[in-house]
Amino acid sequence: MKKLISLLLVVSMALCAISFAAADETTYRVAMITDYGDITDQSFNQTTYEACKAFAEANGVDFKYYKPNGDSTAERVAMVETAVEDGYNVIVMPGYAFGGTIAEVQDMYPDVSFIALDVSEGDLGDGVTLNSNVYCAVYQEELCGYMAGYAAVKMGYRHPGFLGGMAVPAVIRYGYGFVQGVDAAAAELGLTDVVVEYGYGNQFYGDADVTAVMDTWYQTLGVDVVFACGGGIYTSAAEAAAKVEGAKVIGVDVDQSAQIDGTYGAGMTVTSAMKGLGATVNKLLAETLAGNFANYGGKVETLGLVSADDASLNYVGLPETTAWCDTFTQEDYNKLVADMFNGVVTVSNDTTAMPAVSAIKVNDLGNIK
Repeated sequence: MKKLISLLLVVSMALCAISFAAADETTYRVAMITDYGDITDQSFNQTTYEACKAFAEANGVDFKYYKPNGDSTAERVAMVETAVEDGYNVIVMPGYAFGGTIAEVQDMYPDVSFIALDVSEGDLGDGVTLNSNVYCAVYQEELCGYMAGYAAVKMGYRHPGFLGGMAVPAVIRYGYGFVQGVDAAAAELGLTDVVVEYGYGNQFYGDADVTAVMDTWYQTLGVDVVFACGGGIYTSAAEAAAKVEGAKVIGVDVDQSAQIDGTYGAGMTVTSAMKGLGATVNKLLAETLAGNFANYGGKVETLGLVSADDASLNYVGLPETTAWCDTFTQEDYNKLVADMFNGVVTVSNDTTAMPAVSAIKVNDLGNIK
């Protein structure tokens, strides 16, 4: 009888252990919410969606995306509520527009892990701090801006332009990095004739007024390539470039070559200054599934270069579709990345004043509209 009781006790303890283990295991279900666009925007939403979907399929994780009914914090919050009600406990949100959403939902759903891309502390609102269930990634735009400017001059462009959207910190970092890259390449080549036209459209979309300025840049001033940096404002640069033989555009945030070339003309896109949205998604979802989200929650992490040898691992960079040429090869790019990673090349992230230059002229126009 004692042996039977002992056996039953052992079995009971084993069952309890299994029960507790099962209770501790979390089934992760991943949702992605678009900012206000859709998953075919060939920009933030599409890149994030494709990365989430591919990760979920590769790891056997349930995944769904949600699109708000309008462009407002209230509509984005409503989609978070719907996703949570549907049982999703990991929510990925791309773009600064989610700052207000995070401020509202992080207290409402403490058991949900929120992964926000390109959302800075300033986007959250005054006096808002992150809870431990939220991770935000921001990027060193000045680094890929520098790469784009350096590449443009090395490829033979001598009158580049920078068309920013609104003069917010991320856009300024792109622009000032671009200027530094142009200046460095010009100095290396001993050039004295490189001029940068620099301005902001004061909006994140293209229109007739901005296009008219771009027409002047390309047709009158002789600008040969424009780094269009600010949401849909690239349309004005591309529309103007399409009217001038050989005029080019540099994309931003993601590889925009298919988007721009497919609409405005093959070969128009020289390169794009990219943020590693896909790499961020893959890392954070993998860490979440491994039970390590607590190591990231409550942080706004600035992402940049993490490898000198494999550019594909970095969180900022140029795409493989870059128009490599004899004067700037992919090997030249890899060397530039290694030099930046190792500190041989340094790039300032100061946004308080236009960078000092030594080899070029910068016509700083401020807001062009």
